[in-house]
Amino acid sequence: AFLPAFVYSLKVSPLIEKISDHKDFKKLLRTRNNVLVLYSKSAAAAESSLRLLSSVAQEVKGRGTISWIDCGDTESRKLCKKMKVDPNSKEKGVELLHYKDGAFHTEYNRAVTLKSMVSFLKDPEGAPLWEEDPEAKDVVHVDSEKELRRLLKKEDKPLLMMFYAPWCGVCKRMMPSYQQAATELKGKYVLAGMNVYSAEFERIKEEYNVRGYPTICYFEKGKFLFHFENYGATAADIAEWLKNPQAPQPQAPETPWADEENVVYHLTDEDFDKFMKDHSSVLVMFHAPWCGHCKKMKPEYEKAAEFLHVASDSPGVLAAVDATVNKALAERYHISGFPTLKYFKDGEEKYTLPHLRTKKKIIDWLLNPEAPPPPEPAWEEKQTSVIHLAGEDFRESLKKKKHTLVMFYAPWCPHCKNAIPHFTTAAEAFKEDRKIAYAAVDCAKEQNHDLCKQEGVDGYPTFNYYNYGKFVEKYTGERGEFGFTTFMRTLRERDHERVGKKKDEL
Repeated sequence: AFLPAFVYSLKVSPLIEKISDHKDFKKLLRTRNNVLVLYSKSAAAAESSLRLLSSVAQEVKGRGTISWIDCGDTESRKLCKKMKVDPNSKEKGVELLHYKDGAFHTEYNRAVTLKSMVSFLKDPEGAPLWEEDPEAKDVVHVDSEKELRRLLKKEDKPLLMMFYAPWCGVCKRMMPSYQQAATELKGKYVLAGMNVYSAEFERIKEEYNVRGYPTICYFEKGKFLFHFENYGATAADIAEWLKNPQAPQPQAPETPWADEENVVYHLTDEDFDKFMKDHSSVLVMFHAPWCGHCKKMKPEYEKAAEFLHVASDSPGVLAAVDATVNKALAERYHISGFPTLKYFKDGEEKYTLPHLRTKKKIIDWLLNPEAPPPPEPAWEEKQTSVIHLAGEDFRESLKKKKHTLVMFYAPWCPHCKNAIPHFTTAAEAFKEDRKIAYAAVDCAKEQNHDLCKQEGVDGYPTFNYYNYGKFVEKYTGERGEFGFTTFMRTLRERDHERVGKKKDEL
């Protein structure tokens, strides 16, 4: 449809599609899965919105579509009536509605700014930007490296800067305290925030040693002095720390489980075999000091061990092995995740037991040791089109593909289990395209711990998009087959558009 003459004088982007016919609108919703529609009571009422939306359309090209319906002209009036939209009832005579996957999704009610609208269209299900929260008005929100340098140069007051990622759970939990502190300390200190998760901020992350989120840095007269590391902080804790800022104190190491008072037998590479000869029925928990599930299970395991210790006709004993220290045993018994429970009878490994997590279950099973149901084969053992990567071959493998979506996961994580079948089906859909890969990294494996940390993984699953091995952005779209395939399809459509343009130029 032709845009009115005044619209061209406004330099409205040709990317904005003007629609007046119901069939055209239905076709648009059928063929595009992420559409923001501006309904206006007249062309004049749409003027300022179209200016802004032109810039938005440019930023989200290939990922979202912007359309305009002028309810003031005769033909479009019918369409507005059919869609039950009346912009006349709105104060400015315009209404913004979002359509997702062919159906109405939500009214756009976030900040009417370029940054907020682009953020919304890149992730319509995502949370609003931090600066959209009225409670965060006293936090200085920094968007670019240039702004950061300017702020550090001109600011005389002591400054705390939170480098964060919008998807980071720890950051979200800390933001309310941080913004409260910003308000209470206004005039004496400056509290700022900067979303540095995208690849363009690699230099800043390197400079301030941002290895995870949030990383909070303290500056005086533009000079970086210390990291602030109390992520459980309240506004009062932040204020207290700022009175006397100091470098983080080294944390006291946790007491190893083997050194604590308990009746579990803690075995090592040296004494394991002798212990097995001396005890005919042994349940062994292979664990790691950093493993949260092991810590949760520890009290139950200790209670079961105490019960067996005093029982007159005990069916067996409970032992534990720190697999991070006793690496020969971990390798010998192929331990790849924690906790792993193995049952030994007369010195021989008999069963691996995935399902004993409570005192009752442990004791009941030992009273009647039976083979567990056969385990579901691991994801990487199944024949799929997903490429499974490990630390040493990660970067080299990615360099061979133009577009790779990588899922960082842990086999025990419920959200990962839900996403795996959808991710696998999406990989199947693109298996013939040699430039595309769907890959996965099991972060529970020790060999991948450093890799997962390095790639900014602080929760499971995390999805990263790479272009020829270079990190571009986190994927924050929906975790169903449709989301994964649409993301890749959009990238390929953009590639084809570029090739087409080059041919036209030739």
